[in-house]
Amino acid sequence: MERVVGGGALPFILTGVGVLLLYRIFVRLRQGASVQGAVVVITGASSGLGKECARVFHAAGARLVLCGRDAARLQQVVQELAARPTGSQQQQMFTPSTVVFDLAKADMVDRAAEEILKCYGQVDVLINNAGISYRGNILDTHISVQRDVMETNYFGPIALTQALLPSMVQRRSGHIVVISSIQGKIAIPYRSAYAASKHAIQAYFDCLRAEVECFRIPVTVVSPGYIQTNLSLNAVTADGSTYGVMDKSTATGWDPRDVAHAVLKAVRRRSKDVVLAGPLPSVAIYLRTLWPALFFKIMASRARKERKPKTE
Repeated sequence: MERVVGGGALPFILTGVGVLLLYRIFVRLRQGASVQGAVVVITGASSGLGKECARVFHAAGARLVLCGRDAARLQQVVQELAARPTGSQQQQMFTPSTVVFDLAKADMVDRAAEEILKCYGQVDVLINNAGISYRGNILDTHISVQRDVMETNYFGPIALTQALLPSMVQRRSGHIVVISSIQGKIAIPYRSAYAASKHAIQAYFDCLRAEVECFRIPVTVVSPGYIQTNLSLNAVTADGSTYGVMDKSTATGWDPRDVAHAVLKAVRRRSKDVVLAGPLPSVAIYLRTLWPALFFKIMASRARKERKPKTE
């Protein structure tokens, strides 16, 4: 009698164990790879989305290298993170490192990359987040302003990426992330320099993704809509001065914490192209490809309504 019970129970137990294992595999696949202990480099980490990414990746147990132009503000972020618990006691031993440099200055990027690699000897995830925005009429905008925006938003990130890429290729390991924008997929009036820089970023990292796939290095482009940060306040205008206005669309945009969590999820899942937008921007992206004549008509109408750039 005991044999009969045992024989009947064993398949039931094995089935239960199998179901549990499948469930755990399913959960892991949904969550993606762990970033605990990974060396994560974040540019523009002293404020806005970069700061939120630092908080999110720190909480996930990553070892951080925070980059920015302001040493004092970076140190404030380090102190804040040091006071927060991380994923394990072991990770609490790692105080975030900082590397101070200006992405817009090409001669600083190579030296900065060397400093970054010295922090932990490798880079597992590079998050190109730093950037500036622009508000202005093309007719009034000096070409130097267009160049300045491209230096920060395009040439800076690709210079840092190319400086760190050889070490990833050598290890056959790494992950490159860039924070683009919906305006990297569609262009709206009075954002020419910004939209152009983000279109360029999209194209460059799409090419990079194809070229480094053979080295098992994923490339992720994250394209958010408006985010509740100081991006519009710090935007440059046609004459190079600061815009100084909080756009309504920015003030009511995505919570940067939600975007930071989306970036973490994209890294864990090794996503290729992530669009974070509401229904209207999403429709506009498809409209630009499927019905461009209508898209151009809508943009022209918007330009007429905003002949002088103002708070949206």
